[in-house]
Amino acid sequence: MRKELYRKWLEEKKYDQGTINAQIYRASRVEENHGDLDDHFSRDGMSGLLEILSYTKNDERNKRENPSNIPFNGDIYSNIAAYGAAVKRYLKFITEGVDGFVGGADIVDEEMENRKSVNVIDGQRIGLERDMQMALRANIQQLEPRMVIIDEGAERSVGSGFIDITARDANGVTVVIELKAGRAGRNAVGQIISYMGDIYSEENEGAIRGILIASDFDRNAISAARMVPSLKLLRYSVRFEFLDGHQ
Repeated sequence: MRKELYRKWLEEKKYDQGTINAQIYRASRVEENHGDLDDHFSRDGMSGLLEILSYTKNDERNKRENPSNIPFNGDIYSNIAAYGAAVKRYLKFITEGVDGFVGGADIVDEEMENRKSVNVIDGQRIGLERDMQMALRANIQQLEPRMVIIDEGAERSVGSGFIDITARDANGVTVVIELKAGRAGRNAVGQIISYMGDIYSEENEGAIRGILIASDFDRNAISAARMVPSLKLLRYSVRFEFLDGHQ
């Protein structure tokens, strides 16, 4: 594991220090018991390791034993989910990288190398989405009164990706929140629906809501969302405030 590069990437993602330390600790524990994460990526993109770190609610009901080599006390489902999420986050670091350089550049295969070039517009979009997430986390009740964040300050890892923000509304319903800096299309709707389905599958919750926030939505996105009553589309706007620089 490229620990210092990974720490830098997590800091650039604006995670708080507690979350950063927890992610590095969990990734290190996986390495201690299953080998170097970079080697797993070179071997099979980490698919084999992630298969080991898979433990469903059905496994829990059937009292399946800990599938990993990692020793721990307490709930198997929660522990395996936490270690699996740490591996997925490190995988995201490898494929996204620091300052546009994928995973430190020297541990990526040829296919990933070809994806290194990221234009300025994409970089600005990623930065804006990151800032949007930070602002919304600090002011979540502007979205809905009495809404609370339940993901401990970091994107929740599910089967189909990472959820920007996971929250709970005033009625106790889990809310999946996805942020897009630009105009959202049908793919963005499909993405958030997949996240909602993942949470339903993991937790067997009867009600899951979704909120997709973007600067605008194309006709395909609006049409697709009409068929999902539990999904809300919201447009955001940006207001600039100018202050006297001499004060």
